[in-house]
Amino acid sequence: MSESYKAAGVDVEAGYKAVRLMKQYVEKTVTNGVLSGIGGFGGLFELDVEKYKKPVLVSGTDGVGTKLKIAMLLQKHDTVGEDCVAMCVNDIVCSGAEPLIFLDYIAVGKNIPEKVAEIVKGVANGCVKAGCALVGGETAEMPGLYAPDEYDIAGFTVGAVEKGKIIDGSKVCAGDIIIGLRSSGIHSNGYSLVRKVFNINNSPEKLETYFESLGCTLGEELLKPTRIYVKQMLPLIEKFNIKAIAHITGGGFYENIPRMLPEGMRAKIIKSKLEIPPIFDIISNEGGISGSDMFGTFNMGVGMVFAAEENEVQEILSLLGPDAYVIGEIVKGKNGVDIC
Repeated sequence: MSESYKAAGVDVEAGYKAVRLMKQYVEKTVTNGVLSGIGGFGGLFELDVEKYKKPVLVSGTDGVGTKLKIAMLLQKHDTVGEDCVAMCVNDIVCSGAEPLIFLDYIAVGKNIPEKVAEIVKGVANGCVKAGCALVGGETAEMPGLYAPDEYDIAGFTVGAVEKGKIIDGSKVCAGDIIIGLRSSGIHSNGYSLVRKVFNINNSPEKLETYFESLGCTLGEELLKPTRIYVKQMLPLIEKFNIKAIAHITGGGFYENIPRMLPEGMRAKIIKSKLEIPPIFDIISNEGGISGSDMFGTFNMGVGMVFAAEENEVQEILSLLGPDAYVIGEIVKGKNGVDIC
């Protein structure tokens, strides 16, 4: 151990302890293709070549954003890792890909092993929900760049899809039905606006405010993990003609839904069909935020949408249950979204 390095603010022994503590969580994510254990220089994974004739690898990377500020203020760190996984795997499932592996990167001002292990616990929980393996990661202690109690987390996933089954939206046509999958709340986008609306930086005690309509405190609502849709979407993709999928993240409806549409096709969202959770009304009223800004920032209770043929809709809804419902349709027009 380097005493000079420790004097500079980097505790290598704390890093070793963090690895020992997180190992129990990482082991829960091991899947059949994993060839390496935690602690190596690279994560090894054997692709099942019997399953794919022409496999295409699909990758995605993302972080959690300023939702981390809420976790730091509440000193609750075991859910944001799940958010990180969700933001990555939900993106690649939009192409029809099955997530196979995940890696995380955690940067801290001061390495507190128990805290890092809690973060990784959330990552592992997310990987289990997504059916992928946590095959590696990195924890970097960076005093001077981060305050001692601050940290950031980013993730990276790789999945695979059969080349002939890639979902790219090219087959979308007028008359297709748009189905929405419920979100757990705000997920991991728009938190800079949320923090401004409630003046959380200057009044963190507002996180302890209990809202009857939420059935919990504001802080508890804001830390609800992002839903992971992988195990709902993959069976649908296998059984039905799912033509396009969009993960509703930053930019809300207006930015994300057009990304799943080909030129000449437009999404018509029926606002009255949406079942908007109370948190979004609270944010809108508290901040005086217009409807267009809300739909351009948040998921408004719909974390993922997809387009399917009308004759398959009822069977799809029966399979998904109350988590899914029709929110609109595809019409001819300039690529974009109408919320009416």
